[in-house]
Amino acid sequence: MAKKQEIKKTEKTEEVKINRQQLSGVVMSDKMKDTVVVKVQSYKKHPKYQKFISRSKRFKAHDAGNTCKVGDKVTIEACAPISKEKRFKVVK
Repeated sequence: MAKKQEIKKTEKTEEVKINRQQLSGVVMSDKMKDTVVVKVQSYKKHPKYQKFISRSKRFKAHDAGNTCKVGDKVTIEACAPISKEKRFKVVK
């Protein structure tokens, strides 16, 4: 039988920080298990009329342990898809 050689890694693995999209908003719903709905408001200028317009969008975010409640201000970060609609996780 051939001897199995163990490969020892002497190189230290370096953590690579990935710049991911971060948004801040308010929790609108916490009725689902490990999921919250976060309303994110944006304030943008209209391209033609040059008027500032307030827009809002709701994102589903992963909240492990159901720590967030309705009305909490949270920060969410983009991540790999967790389910069909969940593409963010709560960073807080």
